[in-house]
Amino acid sequence: MSISPIVARDLSIFRSLFESRTMTAAHAAVLHFGGSREAAKKRLQKLKAAGFIRERRNAVTQPACLFLTRKGMDVLKTEGILAEYPKLDPVSLDRRSRVGDLTLRHELQVMDVKTAVHASVAKDSSLTIAEFTTWPLLNEFEAQRHSGAEVLVRPDGFMRLHEKEGEALFEHAFFLELDRSTETIDSLVFRAGAYLNHYKSGTFAERHGATRDEFRDFPFRVLMVFKSAERRNNTAHRLVAHLPSILTLVWLTTIDEVKADPLGPIWIRPLDYREATKGSRFSTDRQPTSWGYRRDVEREFHVDRRVKKLRLLGDEVR
Repeated sequence: MSISPIVARDLSIFRSLFESRTMTAAHAAVLHFGGSREAAKKRLQKLKAAGFIRERRNAVTQPACLFLTRKGMDVLKTEGILAEYPKLDPVSLDRRSRVGDLTLRHELQVMDVKTAVHASVAKDSSLTIAEFTTWPLLNEFEAQRHSGAEVLVRPDGFMRLHEKEGEALFEHAFFLELDRSTETIDSLVFRAGAYLNHYKSGTFAERHGATRDEFRDFPFRVLMVFKSAERRNNTAHRLVAHLPSILTLVWLTTIDEVKADPLGPIWIRPLDYREATKGSRFSTDRQPTSWGYRRDVEREFHVDRRVKKLRLLGDEVR
């Protein structure tokens, strides 16, 4: 099928699909069509008919997932866009589009977060998104364990927001981690420790053109998003108990909250959890005899009533 000439927006769609691996038409509408689902639907249908993208539907009740085809990749290659990314052989490129259902659901949730942030930023003239990448390979880093061994960390995303106040321009850097619920709390706490090492060792600063001694000039936060307040609170408790305690580097929320208002007062730090539970039977001072997974509905009610939730770009982080 013939199609009108490929335009800049089409290239942006192809690039997004290459980097994120998949998205839905609703995601594309927010990211590339100013929120217009009708405009997105019409153009995506033409791109599908022309063979640049394809779709996969796992269930009738679920939205179709879009993927970039080899033909779409060839356009990116011709335009020189793929030169900006790590080189992958054709087999590896094809493998990226063949993912299992669990991985697919996880990556769609990553895109839910990305589109929620884009939609919120679009409503605030003082904010711009300088970068939001969701290909783990682009953001991976090596961190050192206490034993001295190196561990490879591949974040779900990395984001830089620019905030303008008068003549001043602030940059805020964030790593994104979405809890799969199938992983243990231990693994999440371990990853938090790896991020702490990435900051304090100066490797993050070095990656951005500075020396390791200048690490304090390159702060970032780790945004952990959970499916429930229960897992959020379990992780916060363990981060307080971590040696050393991780109190402010990691910010936590739930997927429902972040989809509704990612920039709003939905975030808690382990420090805030510690303050909310102080003096109660849920206090972080009362360490359990074992670290089995904890379920306590009363704790979740207590924390939600007492905790001070923060805005992502509030005065507290100046």
